[in-house]
Amino acid sequence: MPTVREALLDAALSALDAQPWVAVRMVDVAVAAGVSRQTLYNEFGSKEGLARALARRETDDFLAGVERALAAAEHRGDDAGDSFAAATAWTLHTARHNALVRAALTGCRSDRLPDLAPDPAPRAYYRPRIEESAPSPRALVAEFRTRAAGAFEHTHPKLDPADVGRACEAAVRLTLSYVIAPAASDNDACQQVARLVRGLLAHGF
Repeated sequence: MPTVREALLDAALSALDAQPWVAVRMVDVAVAAGVSRQTLYNEFGSKEGLARALARRETDDFLAGVERALAAAEHRGDDAGDSFAAATAWTLHTARHNALVRAALTGCRSDRLPDLAPDPAPRAYYRPRIEESAPSPRALVAEFRTRAAGAFEHTHPKLDPADVGRACEAAVRLTLSYVIAPAASDNDACQQVARLVRGLLAHGF
């Protein structure tokens, strides 16, 4: 059974799927979650705080999915190229279906989405949690790269960590280019990323 916090975030995400964030009302989110509006404010402080917490949850879920994709590739015995291609496939799928993740990865926010700037006047009774700060595109991309590089260093210990880091940086950037300007198919994009990673690791920099 979800916690009150998770139920509120689920209700907020459902509301955002149905209408622009500016039209989402806190009272409606609270009713959908089965709690009082005061409980909602106690949990998140403001509508802006709710938006930041929602963005943080969705981006954390995205990064967890990157790790799952890499772990599944390891289980299959994939090489480094196919391993990163699996992370690319997850990224393209998630960015297509989750506008918050897409905006967090690219920095491009549509008018339907909330402005994730810090709340200039948080309520006196509310103390924001550290994990509620929405990640910047730079921070999210860096975390994506770091997790991929960590997985590669674990599964391919003979590779030079510096080469792995640079290959992952290039692969993340290529993946993001396909988020912004899609290839003919996700499979085409994944194959290009796999070829890039293999080439960089085989021939150096």
